Amino acid sequence: MSISAVELATPSAEHVRVSDDSLCVELSDGRTISAPLAWYPRLLHGNARERRRWRLIGRGQGIRWNDLDEDISVEGLLAGRPSAESQCSFKSWLEARTGSTKRRSSSRRRAAASRRA
Repeated sequence: MSISAVELATPSAEHVRVSDDSLCVELSDGRTISAPLAWYPRLLHGNARERRRWRLIGRGQGIRWNDLDEDISVEGLLAGRPSAESQCSFKSWLEARTGSTKRRSSSRRRAAASRRA
């Protein structure tokens, strides 16, 4: 019995769900694969809106979250590989994110105060 190239090909992602603790990806071959969100720190630190804003890339071979600057491959999910991002890189991203969040909050407070005045 021989295996065709189609059977060897990695299935593509069709739909993605991200909860507070897991990433679930529905695949073209009918499987749903789930991974702990702790494997992907950028998703873990994202808010619900950012987690919902994903798109398929490479004909479903990967998933992209622009707001979080995160890409995850179906192949990596199937292999059980967590994020390979270094702690240094993640720390820099988190510091930049925290800084921009503080600036947005400060701007919103100033705008609200000016509306009340």
